Amino acid sequence: YPAGFVYIFLGLYYATGHGTDIRLAQYLFAGLYLLNLLLVFRIYCRTNKVPPYVFFFMCCASYRIHSIFVLRLFNDPVAMAILFLAINLFLEEHWSWGCLLFSLAVSVKMNILLFAPGLLFLLLQRFGLLGCIPKLCICALLQVILGLPFLLVNPVGYLTRSFDLGRQFQFKWTVNWRFLPEEVFQNRAFHATLLLAHLAGLGLFALHRWHRSKGSILALLKDPAERKHPSPPLTVNNILWQGQRWGSALAGSRRSLHYQFYVWYFHTLPYLLWCTPTAKLAHMPKVLLLGVIELCWNTYPSTVCSSLSLHICHGLVLLQL
Repeated sequence: YPAGFVYIFLGLYYATGHGTDIRLAQYLFAGLYLLNLLLVFRIYCRTNKVPPYVFFFMCCASYRIHSIFVLRLFNDPVAMAILFLAINLFLEEHWSWGCLLFSLAVSVKMNILLFAPGLLFLLLQRFGLLGCIPKLCICALLQVILGLPFLLVNPVGYLTRSFDLGRQFQFKWTVNWRFLPEEVFQNRAFHATLLLAHLAGLGLFALHRWHRSKGSILALLKDPAERKHPSPPLTVNNILWQGQRWGSALAGSRRSLHYQFYVWYFHTLPYLLWCTPTAKLAHMPKVLLLGVIELCWNTYPSTVCSSLSLHICHGLVLLQL
């Protein structure tokens, strides 16, 4: 993992008596869980799209999420909480601080890079190419500062192990690919196909869902004041969450979804389901979809049926978007 993870969990290690006070660690993660919910609710309050009763499912109906936070003490929820703080800053137009927090989240776990295409699109739309370069430099500089003690000693080892895009996951932990033979799951050609599907999906979303101006998408490279066809304002979390959705649902670059990865997109599911116009009678299928996804993630070990069902649910969400 990157350096931010080392510092945060080193602090937890000393705060819990060298890792012996597990109860205290669970209290700390329970506090993180509540803070995470607060940050997520604040984002939802800004959008006003999701009916209030849906938040019951987010708070009370996910055994798996509670397990990830309070029983397993994974670094995934730490990274996601920092990311949600960054999104709150973006919504308040604090772009530099938001980029700093986004980079800090990446330094805890690199799955946050799944949000990077959406963020890059937003920065280009808001500032143009020259204007977004300083924001990207903030992200890069923080990575260098945090990783400096390791970069000075073993730069190649730190970069290749902290941001290992070629990591091979174990078939026994997969949630979404159980219906495949293990030899296919481990095949590099399959990984490359997933990556191509991921990039193609992002490209289609960027061209047909995020880019709403009559002009060419290349106009985003220009200063906003110089564009002939200004783009209508876009919802920050709409782009970020839809971009991340492709990373989770299509398994990204050589990735299988494992149980702790549920927290990567669980809190965005209600927004993704309700961000499109909905008739009153269409609410129940969306609630049912949330329930089936939760059931799939709570099936351990995963089965052919549960992994196929999860793919079908992801496909329905993507089709709606």
